[in-house]
Order: sequence, then C-alpha cells, then structure tokens
Amino acid sequence: MSFLWDKLMRRVAFALDAEKAHELGMSAMKNGLASPFYVADSSFGISPIELFGLKFANPLGIAAGFDKNGVVVEQLASLGFGSVEVGTVTLNPQPGNPKPRMFRIPGSKALINRLGFNNAGADAVAEHLKKIDRKCVVGVNIGKNKDVPNEEAIENYLATFELIYGVADYVTVNVSSPNTPGLRDLQNTKSLDELVAAIQAKNRELSEKPLLVKIAPDLADEDVDEITDVCIANGCAGIIATNTTISRDGIDSPIANETGGLSGQPLQKRSNEVISRIFRRANGKLAVVGVGGIFDANDAFEKIASGASLVQAYTGFVYGGPTFAADVNQGLVRILNARGFSTVSDSVGIDA
Repeated sequence: MSFLWDKLMRRVAFALDAEKAHELGMSAMKNGLASPFYVADSSFGISPIELFGLKFANPLGIAAGFDKNGVVVEQLASLGFGSVEVGTVTLNPQPGNPKPRMFRIPGSKALINRLGFNNAGADAVAEHLKKIDRKCVVGVNIGKNKDVPNEEAIENYLATFELIYGVADYVTVNVSSPNTPGLRDLQNTKSLDELVAAIQAKNRELSEKPLLVKIAPDLADEDVDEITDVCIANGCAGIIATNTTISRDGIDSPIANETGGLSGQPLQKRSNEVISRIFRRANGKLAVVGVGGIFDANDAFEKIASGASLVQAYTGFVYGGPTFAADVNQGLVRILNARGFSTVSDSVGIDA
C-alpha cells in the first residue's frame, strides 16, 4: 500500500496546489476512499499510554491544523492515529488569510502555511463532534479570532472554551501561531499567566478537563523556562512543543520567501531541544507532547527520548501518505523491542 502512495498517489497530489490537495484528501477520507488503508488494531502491540486521566492506544497523534473542523476524526483514527487534535477553533467562524496560503518545499521535507485559523467556529465544531463515533482521544485546540485585540483575548478564549469543553477530551490553548497578528505576544509571562489562570478557573467550574498550552519554537530558552513555570503554577496537564517556526535557516528555495509558519524536517532539531528543556524544567510536573519533523519511527523515538510522552505529526503525514501512522507505530514497536523497553513510557526522557 505504501508503494501505491509513493509511486502514484503522491505524484498526483503534489501536482496540485498544496491546499487543493489537502481538500481533496479530506474529501477522499470523508467518502471512504481511505478505507483500504485502515488498521484493525490501532495499538500495534503498544501498551496503552495513560496520561492526564486519558488512555491513548498509541503515542502518535495528528496535530492541530490538519482537521480544523473535526470532520475526519473517525477516519484518522482508523488509519492508526492514537489521538486527533481538532482545530485551531475560534469563537466565531473565519475564512483565514487570502489564498494561496500553503506551500510545499519537497527538497527540505517542509511546508509553509499562513492559513490564519480558517475554521467553521466553535458552535459548528462542537455540534459536529457531538455526533462522531470516537475511536481515539480527541483534543480541541483553541485560538483567538483575528479581529479581537489582545486586550480582549481572555474573553474570546473563554467563550470558545465553554462551547467546546463538553466535546473535548483535552483542550489546547494555542498562543503560538505566527499567522494571527499579535498572537505570539500572549506567550509573554504576564499575559500567559492571566490567560491560563482565567481558563483554568472556568475549567474548574465545569469539572476540569486536561489543559495544555502550545508554544512556538522561536522562543529564547529562558522564555521556555518561564512558560513552563507558568503552566506548572496554573495546574496545566502539559505543553505541546512546538508550533511552526518563522525561521528559514538552511532552506534553499524561493518558496522560503513566503510568509507563514514553516513545519517539517527543518523544525526537528529545535523542537527536540525545546522538548528536552521543558522535560528537565518540569521534573515530572507536566507532560510534553512533541511535534515538529516526524517522518518515521526514528524521528518519533527521538522526541520520546528527548522527553515527550506523546508525539504529533502533520507534515510527515502529508509526505508519508495514508500508511504513515501505521508505519511509524510499527517502527516504534521494533525500536522499543530492540532497546529493551516494555512500554513507551519507560523510554520517555532517556536522552534529556
């Protein structure tokens, strides 16, 4: 099946505009055309991972940004993902930035996007997620509407949180996309502390779901430390490290001049550094979800060994195709067995 993707399907998909190809892939999944690639058992022989009160069949999730409105959650689970993070979801629907806004750099195994939180809005996403047959853990990633100033961000996030709370197994606060003007300013210690404290206060009223924060790779190490401290102080379940980067270091392509966040292989090293830093700083007080440059099982294991209890992918799935989740998880089983680890959790942070 992977041969079919490598030799035929990817060539067809990559001949199209990146966003058009994504839409085509989503439509194919919705209409059952991915079913030949479905797996019978999404554990792949991996012991379940129990984290912040949830049970993950395997450590690999699909990162936010792929299924913004939660329309192919069941299909992604059937392809072998242990979790799906829907979103980013905003309170009000928004179309996102003008097209074209998504670009491939195959020579660097990278993508650039400036989508801008295009989504159907919290109400619509919540209604859809109420109806799905859950086959995996479902997180919801929330962000701020573009037309809402940072001074009003807390109210905007809170309203979104209240709408999606009931359909989310966990919630991620996105303060790190480079494609909403000023959003990354919310990562400064004071702003983040106020935002997370307000959401956690509402969360406790509603009986408390695991709350995570997604951060940028472009932060200084000292800022990563401070954010980790804020998340611990506010009782967060974890940090997702990392979002896309605005750096273009080492990218030799005219596409590199496009505005937006870069994801994929060039992000791999920095993402691992941030994961390790959070892991050491948190000292077991919160979990790390590693994302950035996972293309195979070795990449996933590097993130786990750096300190990630779970991992997520997006760009690797775009390049790897419908067998990606199965390939990564089966490869992880081989690595764990070869290294003498009986569970994924046993290997978390061994290189940190």
